[in-house]
Amino acid sequence: MAGQQPLLNTQAPLDVYGGDEVSALVLDAGYCHTRAGFAGEDVPKSVLPSFYGSLRSTNADSTTTTYRDIFGDECLIPRADYDVKNYMSSTDSVVEDWDAATKLWEHMLISRLQPDREPQQSIRNSSKEPPAAPDSAAPAADGEGDVAMDDVENQEKPLAENPVMMTEAPWNTGKAREKAIEIAMENWGCPAFWMTKTPVCAAFAAGKASALVIDVGGANTSVTAIHDGMILKRSIQKSQVGGLWLSHQVRTMWDNNDPKVNVMPYCMIESKTPVDAGAPAQAKLRKFAFELTPSYRAYEEERLLTEFKESVVEVWRGPGRYLNPGNEELVKSQPGRVFEMPDGWNQMWREQRYRVSEGMWDENAALPGPDGTKAQTIPEMIKACLNAVDVDLRPNLLGNVVVTGGTSLLNGFNDRLNNELMAMHPGMKIKLHAAGLTTERRFGSWIGGSILASLGTFHQMWISRKEYEENGAGIVEKRCK
Repeated sequence: MAGQQPLLNTQAPLDVYGGDEVSALVLDAGYCHTRAGFAGEDVPKSVLPSFYGSLRSTNADSTTTTYRDIFGDECLIPRADYDVKNYMSSTDSVVEDWDAATKLWEHMLISRLQPDREPQQSIRNSSKEPPAAPDSAAPAADGEGDVAMDDVENQEKPLAENPVMMTEAPWNTGKAREKAIEIAMENWGCPAFWMTKTPVCAAFAAGKASALVIDVGGANTSVTAIHDGMILKRSIQKSQVGGLWLSHQVRTMWDNNDPKVNVMPYCMIESKTPVDAGAPAQAKLRKFAFELTPSYRAYEEERLLTEFKESVVEVWRGPGRYLNPGNEELVKSQPGRVFEMPDGWNQMWREQRYRVSEGMWDENAALPGPDGTKAQTIPEMIKACLNAVDVDLRPNLLGNVVVTGGTSLLNGFNDRLNNELMAMHPGMKIKLHAAGLTTERRFGSWIGGSILASLGTFHQMWISRKEYEENGAGIVEKRCK
């Protein structure tokens, strides 16, 4: 590496951190999954649920209770005193629990991506070692490292050779951004760091510098205008109409169904006997020596709802809205989809499977929400987003509509989006860019980050360790616009 020189804030750093010599890491955190991998690769090497397990244990005299966090799909199984938590906010897709986030990220970036580095002391809070006391579960971020400063200084940090790029939601707070750079620099010893917004990455993954990015994720949906690789802040629109909202619509439909659908997750079933459609289930339930916690049960039910959404739910493609006269009769005459619950109960779903997703497009079709409020629909968000940007930019944005996020993989989603856009802007050229591969749609922002971090021209953008030491965590606000 070139010798470091003191730099002014206005001057771009001269060092080269990315490229072939140094492997930059890209971390993309979402509500449902967190993705991590090496820059320049086409898919993330490690994809873990953002949900993690918290094992509760009490000592012999019942005076102290300790919690041990464990990460990964393979850990999310029925256990005693076992809660399932998520470190992300279910409304905003931003980090809520920084201690858990740091541990999960370390587990992914170090234990999963670079297992040969694992024995180092700096990842003592990884998922494998139970903490000695409740307080020690927090990573050494808040001055905890002051105790034996010499040892910490001398010991090589786990990611001392890896620049880290992190993605963030467009509405992420300044405080959260500073916390992220502190973790990367102080805990992991990264030589360089960068933060970028998820819609910008999704646009780059589609090969666009300017685009209207529609990101339909697990916790929410956002519509953002990107111009020359920069987010137009006034254009950011966010709504709860995402995967969780759709799950609630499905649950409401099941509750209102006749007969009411009994939600029994796979982990509760020992064996079942095939039954005819609509007939009562004949299943033997599994007996556990302990009681399943409500959070674990909810996590398993959400997995079942996801399977239902993937295989049954469909978006009404058009013409017009689904509630228009005659459309429901048309659907009833067409073949439906059969779905079998884990306990064997099954039914043919016809018009209902269109009805649950229609609330994304038409608020009058939405089934009552958990708190009775109606969420902003996708067409309303697009309208509000375009109204907030300069009128001269709109034709370019509509010609480059990028669709990303796992919930956008619903059957018929793109056709309906295209029809809605054409109805809203007749006579304008509208072009949708939605990756055909499911992995590219689910990992859109990670792939964009991977492309960005591996570009030769991006190397001068990194925030170097020297800059961080000179300016403090506030540098991320100045540099990562």
